[in-house]
Amino acid sequence: MSTDPADDYEISTDAARLDAGLIHAWLSQDAYWALGRAREKQDEAIAGSLNFGVYERASGAQVGYARVVTDRATFAWLCDVYIAPAVRGRGLGTALATAVRDHLAPFGLRRILLATADAHGVYAKAGFEPLANPGKWMALGAQ
Repeated sequence: MSTDPADDYEISTDAARLDAGLIHAWLSQDAYWALGRAREKQDEAIAGSLNFGVYERASGAQVGYARVVTDRATFAWLCDVYIAPAVRGRGLGTALATAVRDHLAPFGLRRILLATADAHGVYAKAGFEPLANPGKWMALGAQ
C-alpha cells in the first residue's frame, strides 16, 4: 500500500456512488456527534448537502464520507466527516478535508466552518484554524 492516499483511494462528489446505509451506520453508531441519528434524517441531510465519498480504488468500496451545507456563494459548513476505522491513520481525513477545501475554492466563499472535539490536527493540515473571535458566534439548539 502506498503512503500517498491518492494512489490507493479516490474522493468523489458523485452522489450516486454513496452507500447511504453504510453512512448512516457509521454516523449513528460510531460518530459522537450523530449517535442515534434516524436513517430518515440522515437521508434528508444527504439529499440537502454537497457530499463527498472516499473509495478504495481497487475494490470501489466506500471508506469515508463528508458533507457540506452551503449556499455556494458566501458560506459553507463542513460536517459528518467520517473515515472507517480500518483505514484510519493513512492520511484520508486530511485528504478529504483538503479535497473539500479545494472543491469549494472556486465559489469564493467568505467562510468555511466546522466543529470537532478531537481532530483539530487533521483539519489544521488542510488550513483550518480556530475561530479568531469565537465570542461573536452564537448557536440555537443543542450544544
